[in-house]
Amino acid sequence: MSGMLEKEVPADDGGGLLAQVAPPVLVVDGLIVEHRNGTTGEAFRAVDGVSLRVAAGESTAVVGESGSGKTTLAMAATGLGPRSGGRVELLGHALDGLSRRRLRDLRPEVQIVFQDPHGSLDGRQSVRSGLRELRRLQRERTAWIDDAALLERVRLSPDLLDRYPHQLSGGQAQRVCIARALLMRPRLIVADEPTSGLDVSVQADVLDLLREVRETTGAALLMISHDLAVVRSVCETVHVMRRGRVVESGPCETVFTDSADAYTRELIAAMPGARWRARR
Repeated sequence: MSGMLEKEVPADDGGGLLAQVAPPVLVVDGLIVEHRNGTTGEAFRAVDGVSLRVAAGESTAVVGESGSGKTTLAMAATGLGPRSGGRVELLGHALDGLSRRRLRDLRPEVQIVFQDPHGSLDGRQSVRSGLRELRRLQRERTAWIDDAALLERVRLSPDLLDRYPHQLSGGQAQRVCIARALLMRPRLIVADEPTSGLDVSVQADVLDLLREVRETTGAALLMISHDLAVVRSVCETVHVMRRGRVVESGPCETVFTDSADAYTRELIAAMPGARWRARR
């Protein structure tokens, strides 16, 4: 597809074998994130020894109830939150060895779609002026598509370019956020509860859009969610978190149909329609 990122293809080693495989975009090994109680000074581990890997072009999910540590994990793994221990390798670079300037240089290749789209957009900027600012900061990276065509890629009318965030519905605002991420041609998209608070029909459209973006650009997707149904519809692999630890991980279908952990089974049983499906 013209202008879109092409999926990475292993290179031939000259002997007929495909020798080079795209390295993972994210490697997390034994990550620890500790917070301290401001009153007692006691340390609390929000993330406790978590390891995971996201391959190039892969869709991976981290799921768990509120307070499980999944968003803290995502922020620490992308250099946006503190780390107390463990190792993180982002786009082939160890975070501990990166200067602030080098991490800033990598930032366009890692785009985050947050839970609250209106909170992610500057209320003083129209959609057009927000895109113009991104283009000014990243001229070469963003020159591949014009504003109207970009909005059409996320199923929005170009007529919305002159609207402000308060004039957009939740679904429209979230699509604008996805468009802004797409404009940067990222190698990794982190979607943190991207459909929370949206109507069911709008949720389905946004999830379908994220799936389409991943498939057409080759970008990897890390989905953070409490909703297992959302995860199952978009992701290939899943990591289930509880109290800061991963209690189960594997291919989505395996985890959903033959889960080994009691907590995972509780989450699955709580899904809408789970009892109905169990009786069939």
